[in-house]
Amino acid sequence: MTPPADRKLLLTVLWIFVLFNYIYADLLMMIVNPTLYQRAAARMTSGAVLGFAVLMEILIAMVLLASLLPYRANRWANIIGALVGTAFVAVTLRGSAPLYYLFFSTLEIACTLAIGWYAWTWRIPDGAH
Repeated sequence: MTPPADRKLLLTVLWIFVLFNYIYADLLMMIVNPTLYQRAAARMTSGAVLGFAVLMEILIAMVLLASLLPYRANRWANIIGALVGTAFVAVTLRGSAPLYYLFFSTLEIACTLAIGWYAWTWRIPDGAH
């Protein structure tokens, strides 16, 4: 059985990995097609921007929470965070996305699914409640 500290570390590292991929995919999109990116941003309401900010903050917070939360809360936070992250990326794949975006999206979805699976299969350590 994987020691709880190792599982926490692995989940933290996976969240860092997925976040770097989110950031680089968006950065690359801004570089390759700045006009499209600016048009999409211009159509967003302040409520939509806040919604995306909250969504991303949940995923960013998972880096910290995966290290700090006790077993039960950690397990469920990672499962829920993974579902949210997977759904978010899947929704962005509408239309004809460029190949590099599909590449990053595939990595992001694979990683969030791995996080979810790893958290789902995480069993309570001996002596924990």
